[in-house]
Amino acid sequence: MDYAGFQELVVQFLRQSVADEVACPAYGAILPPQMHRQARRWQKAIFEGGFAGLHWPSEYGGQGLDRAATGIWSEECARAQVSPYLNLQGLVLAGEAIQRTGTEEQKNRFLRPTLSGEMLWCQLFSEPDAGSDLASLTTSATKDGENYVVSGQKVWTSNGQHAQFGILLARTDPDQRSHRGISFFLLDMTSPGVDVRPVRQMTGEAEFCEVFLQDVLVPTDCLLGPENEGWRVTMEVLLDERGSSGSASLINLERRLSKLGSLRGGNPVLNDELMKLMVRGHALRAMLLRSDGGLEKASAAKLMRTEFEFDVASLETSLRGADAMLAGLQTDRFLYSPGMKVAGGTSEIQRNIIGERVLGLPREPRPQMPSS
Repeated sequence: MDYAGFQELVVQFLRQSVADEVACPAYGAILPPQMHRQARRWQKAIFEGGFAGLHWPSEYGGQGLDRAATGIWSEECARAQVSPYLNLQGLVLAGEAIQRTGTEEQKNRFLRPTLSGEMLWCQLFSEPDAGSDLASLTTSATKDGENYVVSGQKVWTSNGQHAQFGILLARTDPDQRSHRGISFFLLDMTSPGVDVRPVRQMTGEAEFCEVFLQDVLVPTDCLLGPENEGWRVTMEVLLDERGSSGSASLINLERRLSKLGSLRGGNPVLNDELMKLMVRGHALRAMLLRSDGGLEKASAAKLMRTEFEFDVASLETSLRGADAMLAGLQTDRFLYSPGMKVAGGTSEIQRNIIGERVLGLPREPRPQMPSS
């Protein structure tokens, strides 16, 4: 493949899309509700321009290229500061999972409308008592003829109020403990019994929702993978989630470091904190440049990036002084930053993965619940 020629095509497409005000500004992994319509239009334009699903098979609406082409697209979108896709939950998590594990019928039904922006997805994993410890989820799915009857509650569901479908984890075998007995479903969010309630954040936005499921009928053909083996599908999805940004993350980090370098002022204490952050940022950059690693590298990158961004937002707030009490983009970034240490797996969970799988430390003790 002529990668240089392809890159030039991408640059031209993005430049024209920005000039025509079609491109949607970059917004990270979570699609802000107020940008919903614009982002849907942008995904449609990407699809019609031949840049959606670059490494997806052509029979499902993709371009049949390799992942290097997708990497070029992501890099150039980062440089142009536009979003590379409608949302992470659909184009990375649901889409890749369906390609790996789905039946031919599921691939034909879901992949093309996901690429074209017709179908928006959300992620129904976390529960009020099953966030970091996802394997303790209690949402149930009981098979009844040609359907599963699903009941339970999910929380921190981004785009839940707009999504047509969601990737859902539910327990299909209540007699099995931990990650055993969990299945992976593709849920129609318009099904009777699905109640979506937006959660107001301290920024004033409502990017997340809690979702109540009451005797929701999910057809058996919406089970992704074998029954009771949803945890295997989930682990691959979580790896996609934590490692999805790739080289685009590197470009955004370099832009962040460049901005940090311009903040030095007359306060020696804050200057010292600034230099410490610069060192951490360059250490993260060096790690992102490494080509090796799997879940462990993804966990380390996620931990370093979110902790770094939180501390940068805190320092910028200190440098702004009284202005930090005023409403605005920078204040919103500061208020939003603690949540990124929780989303996609908490910092504590990432430290456990690194400690146990990389450093070989003993597993974290799990307290035994007293028997009733």
